[in-house]
Amino acid sequence: MNIPISSSSPMVSATMLVLAEAKLRQAQVRVTQARKEVLSVLLAQQRALSHTEMQDALPAMDRVTLYRALDCLADAGLAHKITGDDRVFRFSTGHEPAQLASSVDKIAQHQHGHFQCTRCAKVFCLEQPDAGHTLRDQLQATLDATAAKGFQSHAIEVTIKGWCERCQ
Repeated sequence: MNIPISSSSPMVSATMLVLAEAKLRQAQVRVTQARKEVLSVLLAQQRALSHTEMQDALPAMDRVTLYRALDCLADAGLAHKITGDDRVFRFSTGHEPAQLASSVDKIAQHQHGHFQCTRCAKVFCLEQPDAGHTLRDQLQATLDATAAKGFQSHAIEVTIKGWCERCQ
């Protein structure tokens, strides 16, 4: 299905669409207009977006198509699904917009922490200052050093809760 980019979708830029297509191809995911648009919106954000926020950003897109595109991106490792305390899934690429130019050849790494505002429920990805050691590596080393020797983690979720700058 070829969905035109509507003028009411200001979050979808031509630059982000090109970047989204490159990331889809690199991940060997079939490129569709819906996937390109959804990924381009996520790439442009500094925080995770709910399905409802994505619908607001892409009003011309059918909600089922949007769900399928988000699930496809999460399955391919191009986005990650974060479950909030409110049981709402939010999606993020884990990249700050400033990092995008240098990340065209990299599949997003989603082993990092999040900050969830307990007032507005927005979820933000936390940058990892020590790129040489991922959060997963650091926590796996901690796990290995404890009585739980022999355990191997397959996913790590760290969420810091508090109030965002806007809600303070």
